[in-house]
Amino acid sequence: MHYPNTAEGIFIRRINRFVARVQADGIEQDVHVKNTGRLRELFLPGARVFLTAPESAKRRTKYDLVSLDAGDANAPDYVNVDSNAPNKAVGEWLRGGLFSEAASVKTEASHGDSRFDFYTEDGERRAFIEVKGVTLLREGKALFPDAPTERGIKHTEGLIRCLGEGYEAYILFVIQRKGAAAFSPNDSTHPAFGNALRKAADAGVRILAVDCKVTPGSMRIDSFIPVEL
Repeated sequence: MHYPNTAEGIFIRRINRFVARVQADGIEQDVHVKNTGRLRELFLPGARVFLTAPESAKRRTKYDLVSLDAGDANAPDYVNVDSNAPNKAVGEWLRGGLFSEAASVKTEASHGDSRFDFYTEDGERRAFIEVKGVTLLREGKALFPDAPTERGIKHTEGLIRCLGEGYEAYILFVIQRKGAAAFSPNDSTHPAFGNALRKAADAGVRILAVDCKVTPGSMRIDSFIPVEL
């Protein structure tokens, strides 16, 4: 997935979950943050950030903040922070034949009292897939969530029920950067989610993690990495 017409800025501070102050186009201005997570390890004063202009001309802010450089001038480390990017990248991946060349792919698929990111089928194979974007990296390990997620627990419980009805079920953690040696649930932040994830894995839900190649204006899924529950 690609962003058109990216611009560069310098991060100053985060005003609230949705707005950050940056230096861009020679002035300080507010930009829309496309991620409501905390991202405290990434949103540091002076960080290089990358922006794209939204399609709507009615927006108060000129730009969306979509990625940043967590490295330095000699070794950039691009991280995508757009919470919509994982689903877009997975959609491209699935339609490219990941599940099977002939599989149909449906987004925002409702089943029972849950709504999952993707439903795909090919003949007798039917699968629900829930996608979780990951930006937090500590000591070489990708962690999710960075804040408690009751919604994440609901999704794991819903996928277990899908298994009982004959569907395949997957949770795919999309790490929006390179550099992670493995993925684990962030038990220090939300142990209940980690417990729910382990329960889902024991029931037969497939827990997968992939990293991504990121540039200031693009992100694409690259490689599977180990999952340590």
